[in-house]
Amino acid sequence: MIRLVLLDIEGTTLPISFVRDVMFPYAAKALPALMQDHTNPTVVAARADIVMEHPGQDPLKVCQDWMKADVKAAPLKTLQGLSWRQGFEDGTLKADLYPDVPPALEAWSKGGLRLAVYSSGSIPSQKLLYGHTAQGDLTPLFEDFFDLSTGGKKDAASYEKITAAVGLPADEILFLSDIGAELDAAQRAGMTVCQLVREQDGTVPHPGVPQAPDLNAVSTQFGLPVA
Repeated sequence: MIRLVLLDIEGTTLPISFVRDVMFPYAAKALPALMQDHTNPTVVAARADIVMEHPGQDPLKVCQDWMKADVKAAPLKTLQGLSWRQGFEDGTLKADLYPDVPPALEAWSKGGLRLAVYSSGSIPSQKLLYGHTAQGDLTPLFEDFFDLSTGGKKDAASYEKITAAVGLPADEILFLSDIGAELDAAQRAGMTVCQLVREQDGTVPHPGVPQAPDLNAVSTQFGLPVA
């Protein structure tokens, strides 16, 4: 029996186009000024991490190169999260989730399922996104948020850590993602998995795992509460 649903964000609950065409360009524009902030301890720490990893290189250039290559580096995710905070809080950014997502999450929560998020985006940025959606504040639906501080999303050990953190048998956790390698890692850790194959995003079906076009289909396939 599934007792907790662990959800990826990009390509699973939120269109990739929103991240690619709205959030990333916003962060890229804000990054140069943000990295000049020597008073914010979070910025100072992220910049120090970059310098340690890439000595002698301009931290801003490193971040820009990471963004171009879509490298999911923790310091970059932290800095992006800071830039997005301003955008979400002043109303410039508002997450437009897939239409099936809010009603499904609410039905699952009301039906007694526990919900959590595991994304490469930092925990603060995850909360910002779900706190400022076109459908309202959805953060109260989630009990836990996990990011790259737990470990890489293609590493089975990360899912083992999450399993320990939520205190459930692994097979009672359903992990939803659009990325095959993440699903494989979660499966190696013993979790139940399902790939979201979103037509809008052109998701390529991954062999060896169950698939669903949306969260309503996930509900039907796994016997979860229906919206």
